[in-house]
Amino acid sequence: MLNRKIYKQLEEYYKQNKKALLLTGARQTGKSFSIRHFGTTHFDSFVEINFLENPDAKDIISDAKDSSDILMRLSVLTDKPLIEGKTLIFFDEVQECPEIVTAIKFLVEEGSYQYILSGSLLGVELNDLRSEPVGYMDVKELFPLDLEEFFMALGVGNNIIDNVRLAWQQKKPVDSFVHGKLMDLFRLYLIVGGMPAVVQKYIDTNNLQEVLNEQQSIIRLYKRDIAKYDKNNKLYLEEIFDMIPAELNAKNKRFILKNLNENIKFSRYENSFIWMKDAGVALPTYNVEEPVVPLMLSRSRNLFKLYQSDIGLLAAQYADGIQLRILANSDDINFGSVYENAVAQELHSHGFDLYYFNSKKQGELDFVIEKDGKVIPIEVKSGKDYQRHNALSNVMGNKDYGIEQAYIFCNDNVRETERLLYLPIYMVMFLERQTTINIVYKVDLSGLQ
Repeated sequence: MLNRKIYKQLEEYYKQNKKALLLTGARQTGKSFSIRHFGTTHFDSFVEINFLENPDAKDIISDAKDSSDILMRLSVLTDKPLIEGKTLIFFDEVQECPEIVTAIKFLVEEGSYQYILSGSLLGVELNDLRSEPVGYMDVKELFPLDLEEFFMALGVGNNIIDNVRLAWQQKKPVDSFVHGKLMDLFRLYLIVGGMPAVVQKYIDTNNLQEVLNEQQSIIRLYKRDIAKYDKNNKLYLEEIFDMIPAELNAKNKRFILKNLNENIKFSRYENSFIWMKDAGVALPTYNVEEPVVPLMLSRSRNLFKLYQSDIGLLAAQYADGIQLRILANSDDINFGSVYENAVAQELHSHGFDLYYFNSKKQGELDFVIEKDGKVIPIEVKSGKDYQRHNALSNVMGNKDYGIEQAYIFCNDNVRETERLLYLPIYMVMFLERQTTINIVYKVDLSGLQ
């Protein structure tokens, strides 16, 4: 069984909260499996209600008078005991029963049990869910396995990860043997990606054809979702999905709408891109006019790159045979696009909003992120000539931006020159966004009392 960070996160959440939790994320990222594992290992009783497999369960919510009525009906539906204070109730496929959102408030208030919810395409189906019920439910998104989870799933020891993290913190080179092995594993990650079923298939078989078959099955599932979304525009939506690899291979990597239709207008098809983002199948990365905080204020809505949500699915979308060429580090592959997609996936899963910077005068930066109130430019270099970065030099030399340091993720080991920090590409797994800020502020009322 894959050891995922979400297990610890769920454990910490339910230690500190009586509120319900909604676990969202793209299809096949392991939401239901993770919840079942957590529920069966941390609670005396785990009750699962699936609104898709059991349509009658919807009546429990829609017809019930109050929380006591819901709980009485739940006890009839399940053969698991409802033990006060020791039961986790899991509502799955909640997109089939939006009424559960309202009901959760009263169930949490009643207080006998704890609750967790999940489902398919929640970012699309329940787009307004995040704003309510305020104070009674939080929302957390689950992603494919990140790079650290992948390394650990394949047997890399905690001590190795800790030593590499220490090298990251101290800005010192990684042991050359370890560096070489982790680069090999990174290239394998470009092929396998982070979808749990795909990773498990690789661990069980070491067969890349079996891996590809599993990935293509997920891609077919995504396309079935696309077909259900908008019958009038589904062909455009599917074509956008299929064009991601080709657009990333293009010189500027931006998504060019006229490649779909010479007369296409972004406003007409904006909802298609929003659907792909909300469904978790693609990662739009928006251009910013200036690399200054806050980045979102200078974001261009209709100028963006579109990355795959999982690097393994991107590899599966490319022509046959790319997997072996990636492992062999072949010169005939544009590693720049696949490296960038892996970095975009990692940054997104670690809580960063995705932006890049492009200026006719200064050039283009692969990514710019906002961390600890500062902008950090990121360049991703897949080749040997990783010290050439004209755009980065231009931006770093612009005093108006006040940028203190930039990261260059590459194939080489750790090295620092002035304000440029060269890092092995796999070290992107240590780039984390600060999610909690401990601020204590007391107003001085002297003279007003």
